[in-house]
Amino acid sequence: QVQLVESGGGSVQAGGSLRLSCAASGGIDSNLCMAWFRQAPGKEREGVASLYIRTGSSFYVDSVKGRFTASRDNAKSTVYLQMNSVKPEDGAMYYCAAQPVIQSDYCNILTRPANEFRYWGQGTQVTVSL
Repeated sequence: QVQLVESGGGSVQAGGSLRLSCAASGGIDSNLCMAWFRQAPGKEREGVASLYIRTGSSFYVDSVKGRFTASRDNAKSTVYLQMNSVKPEDGAMYYCAAQPVIQSDYCNILTRPANEFRYWGQGTQVTVSL
């Protein structure tokens, strides 16, 4: 059982930066695929980034590529989403998710939908102002 707690959300001006954290209780197993999703009001939940703990391989949706970076600190059992050059369309509730997988190819956020992640956090709100 993995319990995830997100933090770090808040208000940021367009062009600014924010770092989200996702703390995993019981540690981060090396076989975990950790992902970040977001959901804006009236929109479907969208996969943003994923990170395979064993290899450090990361994947990003095109809209955030080059601006967002997923990373992990195994000693702190925490994964991060560094958000730079944020845009108004980045404003949403951000969720951390986790799923055990056997190889990094199965941790590609572009091909692994939300319903294939077993563990979820409660979310943290990101608001972007002009």
